[in-house]
Amino acid sequence: MTIWLNGSLHDTDSARVSVLDHGLTVGDGVFETLKAVRGRPFALTRHLARLTASARALGLPEPDLDEIRRACTAVLDANPVPLGRLRITYTGGLAPLGSERGAARPTLVVAVAESPPAPRTAAVVTVPWTRNERGALTGIKSTSYGENVIALARAKAHGAGEALLANTAGALCEGTASNVFVVLDGELHTPPLSSGCLAGITRALVLEWAGAKETELPYDVLERAEEVFLTSSLRDIQAVHAVDGRQLPGAPGPVTAKAARIFDEQSTADLDP
Repeated sequence: MTIWLNGSLHDTDSARVSVLDHGLTVGDGVFETLKAVRGRPFALTRHLARLTASARALGLPEPDLDEIRRACTAVLDANPVPLGRLRITYTGGLAPLGSERGAARPTLVVAVAESPPAPRTAAVVTVPWTRNERGALTGIKSTSYGENVIALARAKAHGAGEALLANTAGALCEGTASNVFVVLDGELHTPPLSSGCLAGITRALVLEWAGAKETELPYDVLERAEEVFLTSSLRDIQAVHAVDGRQLPGAPGPVTAKAARIFDEQSTADLDP
């Protein structure tokens, strides 16, 4: 694997980040995960806008978007894969031990790995932990992912592919690495950003292309939803066939199937919508 690190390409063995990098010691960093299709990134402009917003919210210097675009091109050219997970990581760089940042420039890493197509459907579980919709990291795609690691491990232990979380107010929020949509009385809904969920790129495109509504939803809506699906950069639209063991027969249902068809058509026509 060839990786972009701080301005140039390196092979895996020579790509090295300091053990005192603030992204490692305290999780002081932001990232983006993109789908790469036949050597081209999908929705790169939107992802870079979110990376910039996340960096600004965390107090990191503005990322050099021209460098990141060059890095993505170089990494994809050096690692040809039909379908890839392209990861951009931007951290606080070398710093003293502790929460305070140092004066070093940020660290930029861009890497890609081949990714198999996501399964057509997934089982999900609910978990007892919550998202803090008023937290300092709300809406930031931060590298501080420990909560997601724990929740996803719970899902895997129960034979599911994703865990869904409520917020502190008891409203449906999001998955560990996905946004969630539900169908009620034939209409498509997703939690608003005020719920504390991440402003997912695929989520935004589904809102634009499929006409979903942003609705504050109680967590137990999952017990009565007619259809449920997940969105993320690598999933696109993934139907849910079971929630906490409750089967959703015929997944993907008609609303999910229509949204998936629209998304596939639109995303195929424009790789940077």
